[in-house]
Amino acid sequence: MIRDSEPLVLGIETSCDETGVGVVRGHTLLADSIASSVEQHARFGGVVPEVASRAHLEAMTPTVERALAEAGVGFADIDAFAVTAGPGLPGALMVGVAAAKAYALSLGKPLYGVNHLAAHVCVDQLEHGPLPKPCVAMLVSGGHSSLLLVPDVATDVRALGATVDDAAGEAFDKVARVLDLGFPGGPVIDREALAGDPAAIAFPRGKHNDGTYDFSFSGLKTAVARWVEARERNGEPVPVADVAASFQEAVVDVLTAKALKVCRDNGVDHLLIGGGVAANSRLRALARERCEAAGVRLRVPRPKLCTDNGAMVAALGSELVASGLAPSELDLPADSSLPVESIRL
Repeated sequence: MIRDSEPLVLGIETSCDETGVGVVRGHTLLADSIASSVEQHARFGGVVPEVASRAHLEAMTPTVERALAEAGVGFADIDAFAVTAGPGLPGALMVGVAAAKAYALSLGKPLYGVNHLAAHVCVDQLEHGPLPKPCVAMLVSGGHSSLLLVPDVATDVRALGATVDDAAGEAFDKVARVLDLGFPGGPVIDREALAGDPAAIAFPRGKHNDGTYDFSFSGLKTAVARWVEARERNGEPVPVADVAASFQEAVVDVLTAKALKVCRDNGVDHLLIGGGVAANSRLRALARERCEAAGVRLRVPRPKLCTDNGAMVAALGSELVASGLAPSELDLPADSSLPVESIRL
């Protein structure tokens, strides 16, 4: 049920290659408009910061207009604006922050500069309702692999573990390049793996049993590249589906094992998974299987809400407003290395 008394928040997300604008009232999603520049980056095999920034500039106004039209509201109806202030690509963040400042200032509305990672946690409320307090969140994307303890998504998010080198999504992109599958790597490896044997190749599990909550995928990526190079050097065919499935299994095995360890060690019985890699079908399946066995309740947003989007920014903005927290100053910066503990600037 939508209550008109709840604040109407417009969120802007420009941390990487997608211009996202969402409109949220309370925990109800009214609009989620996205303009992606991924095709402009595909020929480079990865995101080019300058290209992303220019694409955000071009997409901002039409994406905001589409979101307002989808929500059936106008600028005058918006109660507050929220924008990703970090972490992310510096130039891309600056485009979003500057646009949000302009909208907020011209309309005399409050502005909330929010943390991209906390927003990935908060977006699940749009689908599954209020988050339990506390919960454990695992965020996996092209730029982040993080394990968080979340007593309160508006005021208290604690980093417990992170990648020490490549993030999980970055490893997917690099392995996809080795296999000549294109960019972005996550979706294509997921598809190829469906026809492969996840036990065909014993790829290494970095930091699997080291007692920490941290991740390492650089060694795994290198192991895949060396294995493929050896086959090609010997004139043998590369079983792409088996390589994809075995690599993917190594990644999701470590991710789910570490996430359940955090839940067990902290006495938490709810696990939330977010970020672009959370759309991976094998990660979802293995997480569900292991959570059921451990008595942990699993929450994963639908795939569209896992990738970068404006809805998650609006959701966190709505939570900050509802919690009675003061808005940001209009001179708030874009901070490319904003720590997750800084939920708002």
